[in-house]
Parts: sequence; C-alpha cells; structure tokens
Amino acid sequence: MIKPKLMSNRKRVSLFVMVVIYIVAGLNHFIHPAFYTVIMPPYIPWHLPLVYISGVFEIILALALIPQTTRRYAAWGIIALLIAIFPANVYMLQKYHAQQHPQLWLMILRLPLQLVLIWWAYSFTKKPPLTKKR
Repeated sequence: MIKPKLMSNRKRVSLFVMVVIYIVAGLNHFIHPAFYTVIMPPYIPWHLPLVYISGVFEIILALALIPQTTRRYAAWGIIALLIAIFPANVYMLQKYHAQQHPQLWLMILRLPLQLVLIWWAYSFTKKPPLTKKR
C-alpha cells in the first residue's frame, strides 16, 4: 500500500506559523481596515469592500492550508493573493518616498518580503512524496 509521507516537524512548524500569520492578518483587515484602505492605489475602486474581501480570503486560505487535501490549492491561492496585493505595496512605497516618510525603509523591505512569502507558500504547493507501507 502506498500512502503520503508524513511531514517533517520543521515543515509542520512552518505550516503552523503560516496559518497563524494569515489568520491574524485576515482578522486585522476587520480590526484596522483604515490601515489597508490608505495603502490602496486610487485607481482601484471599492477600497473598504476589497479590504474585507481580502481579509476573508486570507482567513479561508489559512484554514485551507491545514488539511492535506486542500493545502496545495490554498498555497496557490495565497500566492495569487500576494501577487494581487503587490500594487498596494508598490503604491505605499511611492507614497512614502514622495512624503520622505521616516519609515520608507520598511516599505523598501516590504517588496522583497513579498517574494519570500510567495516562496514560502510555494513550498506547500508540491504533492507530498509517497512511501510504501511494509
């Protein structure tokens, strides 16, 4: 009989941390929506509804990471979400630069952080290897 290989402890901890981060981030969209609406570019309509929708998706995708059967799809969903919110991060960087904001350096670091988060989610898109049961 062939069954999926169990996840290593390190990978399990990584998954747990990712789930917690996205649940907390998703909840934060409802607790502090103004933080997100001000970083959205003006050419994107419906700021507040989109903040709530993205918060819901972060929570749903985080929870979908837990079962192995939905993990790959959830990881791809998180990658799509991170790509979708990238323009807001670029806009915020431009805004901070124009204002000579003292925390501009945080916005500069935020862009490569998006790539790290995409890579992290990508690490959960692969099918788990199969092992033979003896």
